[in-house]
Amino acid sequence: MDINYTAVLPEIILSLVGISIMLLTPFVPRERQTHLGYLALAGLVLAFFGVAMGWGQTDLAFFEMIFQDDFGQFCKTFFLFVSTVILLISMNYLEQEKLFQGEFFALLLFATVGMLFMTTSADLIMTFVGLEVLSISTYILAGFKERERKSSEAAWKYFLLGAFSTAFLLYGIAFVYGATGSTKYSKIAEAIQASPDYSLILLVGVGLMLVGFGFKVSLAPFHAWTPDVYEGAPIPIMALLAVASKGAALLALARILYQVLPDLSQQWQTILWPSAVLTMAIGNIAALTQSNIKRMLAYSSIAHAGYLLVGLTAHNSLGTQGILFYLVAYALMTLGALTVVQIVGRREEQYTTIEDYNGLGYRYPFLGIALSVFLISLAGIPATAGFMGKLFVFSAAVQSQMYGLVVIALVTSAIGIYYYLRVIVSMYMGEFKKEEIPITISMPMRIILTLMVLGTLYLGILPGILLNLAEEAASF
Repeated sequence: MDINYTAVLPEIILSLVGISIMLLTPFVPRERQTHLGYLALAGLVLAFFGVAMGWGQTDLAFFEMIFQDDFGQFCKTFFLFVSTVILLISMNYLEQEKLFQGEFFALLLFATVGMLFMTTSADLIMTFVGLEVLSISTYILAGFKERERKSSEAAWKYFLLGAFSTAFLLYGIAFVYGATGSTKYSKIAEAIQASPDYSLILLVGVGLMLVGFGFKVSLAPFHAWTPDVYEGAPIPIMALLAVASKGAALLALARILYQVLPDLSQQWQTILWPSAVLTMAIGNIAALTQSNIKRMLAYSSIAHAGYLLVGLTAHNSLGTQGILFYLVAYALMTLGALTVVQIVGRREEQYTTIEDYNGLGYRYPFLGIALSVFLISLAGIPATAGFMGKLFVFSAAVQSQMYGLVVIALVTSAIGIYYYLRVIVSMYMGEFKKEEIPITISMPMRIILTLMVLGTLYLGILPGILLNLAEEAASF
């Protein structure tokens, strides 16, 4: 069993660049520390090349601790893309908020490293290490605006509840180890197959692990932290938590359930089915009453976690393809929507209520059109990426004859349409007040929004290429 550094080349690159940024930060003038973002961007670009070098290979590396397969490479590409977009909007945000702290970029890279390890791990200990690297980085980033009470409160809530959920996960790993004698995915699967009479210790371990991952994915009933933390965190970090952190936990869970615990599918499906129903219902119903757009999108992210859980619960190849496709679609529309929220919010996020969007479509047509496309896609209207994503995950549930779950998913999706359209109505029919601070849109932000809009529409009309890549990745 060789070490095979190619399997972890992206992680090595990002770690070295992150350490370099930490070492350089004290020597760079404070007002120029945001320029270290370009070094982080170079690291992400090099990491993309590292992923390309390993694409198509199937192997186990580092003493069966790391998978090298198409699923892992797909996940790595996805997280590098999301981190790149978040990095670009962060550079604008830090300049806007006068937060000249280069360590922000190092923490973002370390969080990305944690995500990559989580989705390529072949051992529960490595999964836990990846989760901790991600968690510690995001705890700090959530409270990066330490002078603001909401940001500090968000960081403390996330840290305390996150530590509590991590304990559940660690206890779950300990129980699984006690029942099977190993933490390696392959050995656990072999032990379960060799002993068809599942022990209570094993089932308790699996249940505790589902609680730990459920917190990170914002699944009900472990979702309560989400709106408060998302509202208090800086907007780029809200994007990181809503898209990347959530996606990493879900994909790591998918690998464990499908590769390690397929023989226990009846048991974990029994747990995930009601959780999916609660998550979709709570997310959509709670979003109806929100007047703050960040909280509305926070509850929206909970609802979308429920839709993703529908595909996971289906436990078939189409469900895995649907999850991968949906995550990319969700990333495009959520990152795009939060970019608009950042631009409209201006310094110190002063304008984040839905009333602040009154007349936006007429005052700033580019922002109005972009946000409308993202919200329509989040609502699942045809000809958008959001519609195709829901179509695939719901079809997977139908394929597994989970008709009741699909009916509930459709009803909750219909509820969701109301609060998305409410923002659009406000932009084009609301009466606006005179602005105290005009909105300025930099060229990089215009480019990002344009690409997100085009990607959202492209995947809604021509989903074939991405679906084929997802199909290859789902073969794991």
